[in-house]
Amino acid sequence: MFIQFSIGEKIVESTKRLKVVSDMTINEVKTENIDGIILPGGMPGTSNLEKCEQLIEIIKTCSEKKLLIAAICAAPSILGKLGILSGKDACCFPDAEIEKYLVGARINNKDVNVCEHIITSKEPGTAFQFAFSIVDYLRGNEVSQKLSRGMQFSQ
Repeated sequence: MFIQFSIGEKIVESTKRLKVVSDMTINEVKTENIDGIILPGGMPGTSNLEKCEQLIEIIKTCSEKKLLIAAICAAPSILGKLGILSGKDACCFPDAEIEKYLVGARINNKDVNVCEHIITSKEPGTAFQFAFSIVDYLRGNEVSQKLSRGMQFSQ
């Protein structure tokens, strides 16, 4: 089961003023109940995530247990700095200032990379492919294709 949690207050406002209500805060998360983690990108959000020691510990736990770790836009840089992308295919927002943090990764220009238990994606424009890749990882290709067709999305 996946839940949405924030690293601060339950209501989070994006840089575009979109308000998102979390299920809980990071202080309520129990690492033994985690099935994986999905990291949103953007700035300054990625910088804020990276400064949260509790979140870094959750990411490390997911990595050690080979649980799903998915990150989009600038967020793959967090994984790179932790050494989690070493030897893996990965992508992030196409900017040299972000890509330089994908330490040890095989950086490519794909919209989405699935490498073992790690899924990375480039930018907001690839969010649908990113989401369908996560569904495919968790539930299989048949489910992700059915969802894609139902949404009239061509993969």
